[in-house]
Amino acid sequence: MSELARAKVNLSLHITGKRSDGYHLLDSIVVFPEVGDVLRRGSHGLSFSGPFAAGLPLHDNLVRDAAALLGVLPDIHLEKNLPIASGIGGGSADAAATLRLLAKGEVPDGLTLGADVPACVISKPLRMQGIGEQLTLLPKLPDFAIVLANSGEPVATAAVFAALEQVDNPASGTMPKGLNTAEFFAFITSQRNDMQQAAVQICPSISGVLSALQSHPSCALARMSGSGGTCFGLFESLGDAKRVATEIQRAQPSWWVVAAKS
Repeated sequence: MSELARAKVNLSLHITGKRSDGYHLLDSIVVFPEVGDVLRRGSHGLSFSGPFAAGLPLHDNLVRDAAALLGVLPDIHLEKNLPIASGIGGGSADAAATLRLLAKGEVPDGLTLGADVPACVISKPLRMQGIGEQLTLLPKLPDFAIVLANSGEPVATAAVFAALEQVDNPASGTMPKGLNTAEFFAFITSQRNDMQQAAVQICPSISGVLSALQSHPSCALARMSGSGGTCFGLFESLGDAKRVATEIQRAQPSWWVVAAKS
């Protein structure tokens, strides 16, 4: 009777072109760590709770749109644990979780709700291409942990896209099978987030978040997710990730910081 709307973390995000209709083409490696919003079936319409529930619109939101796509009432309680406009697909994940929770039979891909929704419906490690609708399951990944950190400053995706200086960048490489943790980290390090530079110009606090993650020797890589402003750090063990998350949270009590298994 409940669904975890896992955060969608873009470990890489290559912008490879732009269509005539304005949609950007991408090539991205995404994972879904064990952290997210929680949706539960209710009986009194749509309701909210959680640390980021304030200001959520009651009528114009993707949970209601997802229920409408199924032709059912949005009798859902949303526990909003993920920050809004933070580059980790919170709204899309909520829509996808609504589809999984309320669908009778096959769950639709939800592409009409947004380009990230099909990936969030699957919520497994994927390579996303096209505008996000071309999805390929990745080979089995090694165990690793992740720290997500956000300074609390929202970043508008449209503004970041508008600030991009180049939109015809090289595509991602194909991930080999059978990578161990060190090899997987090396592969991700060889990739890019083509939106990071533009996002930092719009939201300079992202640089501080990256620095906070990179300052810890156990962090194999720090990078921005999606269009920002959430950044991630990759760690070999959950213990290391939890220790770093605790230290960053102690130094920056106003930030959103979480460690999770991925």
